[in-house]
Amino acid sequence: MTGTDPDYIFKILMLGDAAVGKTSLSKHYIERAFTPDIRLTVGIQFFIKQEIVIEGKRVKLQIWDFGGEDRFRIMVPTLCLGSHGCIFMYDVTRPSTLNSHHSWTYIIKERCGKDVPIMLIGNKCDLVNKRAISMEHGIEVAKRSGFTGFAETSAKDGTNIDSTFETISRLMVERMRRLEAEDKNKKGKSPIIIGD
Repeated sequence: MTGTDPDYIFKILMLGDAAVGKTSLSKHYIERAFTPDIRLTVGIQFFIKQEIVIEGKRVKLQIWDFGGEDRFRIMVPTLCLGSHGCIFMYDVTRPSTLNSHHSWTYIIKERCGKDVPIMLIGNKCDLVNKRAISMEHGIEVAKRSGFTGFAETSAKDGTNIDSTFETISRLMVERMRRLEAEDKNKKGKSPIIIGD
């Protein structure tokens, strides 16, 4: 590894129903701009964050933005393999988008492991007059459903976008350190010997 290579390359899934703002949030994080007229994602869209530093580790993020329409869910079980973290996003103005989290997160926990960090994100918090889901309700759902973290964001004005990606990156670094320590402990153990 050269001095410019990242310590970790993490694959993050962006999941949630159509039109909750996954692409807008990802683009705002990478490009620092809001694009109001984004078309629905067909299949998957990829974004790369070249490098951030988390707990002294250089981290590169591969953000996999899945189209939220039902016809694309069939791809999730296969394409989520190798993922290190997930952001499930809902629209705070549309309650049905929060209610669908079970079907998405079940797949992630089954295919990627129960300890993969999954954050619940309520997007479009800037639409105060159209809000249909309170922050308190979102937090309650996150706690009750075993999400690793919760935030409300706005892809339009940038609220909590950086802190969301920094938090999930920190959770992924902590998980990798834990897995590396477990792997190191396994290598130091003597094998079980059967017979004479």
